[in-house]
Amino acid sequence: MDILLLGITIFFGVHLVPSFVNFRKKAINGLGEARYKGLYSITALLGLVLIIYGMSEAEYQPIWEPPYWSRKVVIVTMLLVFYLFVAADMKSNIKRFIRHPMLFGVFLWSCVHLFANGDLASITLFGSFAIYSLFAIVSANLRGALLQTEKYPVKNDIGSFIAGLVAYAVFVLVIHPYLIGVPVI
Repeated sequence: MDILLLGITIFFGVHLVPSFVNFRKKAINGLGEARYKGLYSITALLGLVLIIYGMSEAEYQPIWEPPYWSRKVVIVTMLLVFYLFVAADMKSNIKRFIRHPMLFGVFLWSCVHLFANGDLASITLFGSFAIYSLFAIVSANLRGALLQTEKYPVKNDIGSFIAGLVAYAVFVLVIHPYLIGVPVI
């Protein structure tokens, strides 16, 4: 559990830096933008690797027993989550309705995984992501994030959905079982 906590601390520690605008500006001025981004990326990746390894090594300590059907809720909700992840970086219309589709996707991902996993390590991991994503949404909104006003052709949304579906299929069939160590289906 210590490795998991260290990974969470590093991962969210670096992700909180943009919330402190003056600190971020000083870091960019001191390091240069390319070095700042490189250091940011390497630190975030280190945190992610420690999270994955920490989860695989964490002792299973059950807190509650999730309902047997909770996995089905996760499987269905994750289709929406992958669409939100993909659409966030594409010229799609989702940003006309949701200011932060990726962060909202992280929030949904973490909530459904909290619902489907009742052990201490999972509660720690997914609870941390849920709290962080809400904080990041509020923080970005306070810094002036607005809904997108530009309209894009519906074909862009269809393309985003198809790309999200493909990413979902690859993740479910290939990445999740091997990287996370838990088969989805």
